[in-house]
Amino acid sequence: MSAPRPIGVLRTTLVLMRKDLLIEWRTRARLNALVFFAMATLLLFSFALGPDTRLLERNAGGYLWLAILFASVLSLGESFRVEAENACLDGVRLAPSDARAIFLSKALGNTALLVALGVLLIPVMVALFGVKIVLGLGDLGLTLVLGCLALSAPGTVYSAIASNARARDVLLPLLLFPLIVPSLLAAAKATTLVLQGDPMHQLGSWFGLLSGFNLIYWGLGFLLFPKVIED
Repeated sequence: MSAPRPIGVLRTTLVLMRKDLLIEWRTRARLNALVFFAMATLLLFSFALGPDTRLLERNAGGYLWLAILFASVLSLGESFRVEAENACLDGVRLAPSDARAIFLSKALGNTALLVALGVLLIPVMVALFGVKIVLGLGDLGLTLVLGCLALSAPGTVYSAIASNARARDVLLPLLLFPLIVPSLLAAAKATTLVLQGDPMHQLGSWFGLLSGFNLIYWGLGFLLFPKVIED
């Protein structure tokens, strides 16, 4: 078998991602569910911790990423469910395209949804927890993108693995949560530094950890995904 051409993989990725995003835009069911679920999670954190505003402000970055993480399970779980239930994945695999394009399209589409969710959640976090964005929106946006990329790559692979299992709703978080602890910690810590300031100049180190995590798992997902979806 000849090696896939990068231009062909990129073109197929864009076509498949456009298809997924168009379906999501027409229904908006998954995005609406993600937004309400994540907002409810932030509200529950606020109610559970009581009126201690200093505690809420100090841990706001962690609460934001926990809300995104819990909501991501819904997003990632749905990303292959439609294809699995309607045998669409078999049709895509029979088309003259590389299987790696399926991984890239799903992972990038999931990243786009999670980034959009994060953008909607940040004003809610600011209002609920009374935080200020000390280092500016640029660093906060970079943290959001790197963190969502770190959730999407392994999440897409495990979602494909769990899509054919009977207990897929339980299997996905069991596989995903232990793996993404380093990236979740880095994203939460980087967000906290952006919100509260970085006098020790630690933000670059956390960005480096997130970037390294993304390089490893996006690379592994790209290489191994054809084996994942084989019968």
